[in-house]
Amino acid sequence: MVLEAVIQAYVQTAEPAGSRALTRRFGLGVSPATIRNTMSDLEEKGFLFHPHTSAGRVPTDKAYRAYVDALLEVPPVETPTAERLHDELHAAGSAIETILRRAAQSLGVLTQELGVALGPRVNGAVLERLELVRVSSGRLLMILTIRGGVARSVFVEVPGEIAERALSEVTRVLNERLGGLALEQIRDSLGERLRDVTADAHAGELLNIFVEEAEHLFDPAAAISGERVVLGQASVLAEQPEFAGPESMRRLLALTETPERLAETIRRRNAGPGIAITIGTEHDDPRLGQFTVITTEYHAGPLSGVIGVIGPTRMPYEKVISLVDHTSRLLTTLLNR
Repeated sequence: MVLEAVIQAYVQTAEPAGSRALTRRFGLGVSPATIRNTMSDLEEKGFLFHPHTSAGRVPTDKAYRAYVDALLEVPPVETPTAERLHDELHAAGSAIETILRRAAQSLGVLTQELGVALGPRVNGAVLERLELVRVSSGRLLMILTIRGGVARSVFVEVPGEIAERALSEVTRVLNERLGGLALEQIRDSLGERLRDVTADAHAGELLNIFVEEAEHLFDPAAAISGERVVLGQASVLAEQPEFAGPESMRRLLALTETPERLAETIRRRNAGPGIAITIGTEHDDPRLGQFTVITTEYHAGPLSGVIGVIGPTRMPYEKVISLVDHTSRLLTTLLNR
């Protein structure tokens, strides 16, 4: 009861919570002296600490973890907010990256944290079809459509002009031989799958390029347009006390300077269904030592991506968890309609 009150007071005010303030604010039904004694016990157990010489106390990462695991109750998203999110996402068009950017920005504004989204990862993805588009005399664009609606585009360098007939023939052969296979299978066995193909010299030359470049062209771990980390606006955090100083804001902005590393850190956390919450020192990445990251998966067919927020450990966990979960459900519905 006292721990929950300290956390709620600190989240609301960003000021260390004292016993008298807790008595006035929450009416806990016990005297300030009893609250002080309880706070002392909680401090000894590592749940609270004294900042400077203040009489009040501040929650530790351990306190937030206990609160998240055992004390909080997550409310449903209020109807006006749910409608606003729905309208924002449905106005984003059909491009995955655009939808994710809108989701991250909207989530950031509503939570006052830094919204973050990762597009569907193609590991284990199944090729539905591919297209070859001439870009110039020495370059083609291969567009892979992955089952579930995700598209990946890769440039293919070719030695000079490829005849239109050869381009059509190679497209037909690749679709016949590769459609319905996982990218890992294609990458590891493309030469074997094309060994008995009968084609004219021009088509055969192009097929050989695909065999030689299979490791690159069909790399299941390669980034696609929607798979990069997409961030909302860091400026929404500027008014929070934790980022009042330039050093704190620099730490936040430093997270955005290596997006691939941030993306991998976030993906490692989301190893299964449900909300993933990592608080402060629980992070493997020391750059996140003063932050809480709350994320969950959304789904696009058989593929999954991640949506969530990054913010200071002092955050309204109930509200943020509810909004992250609701946004993931909206994304899943939108991407599978």
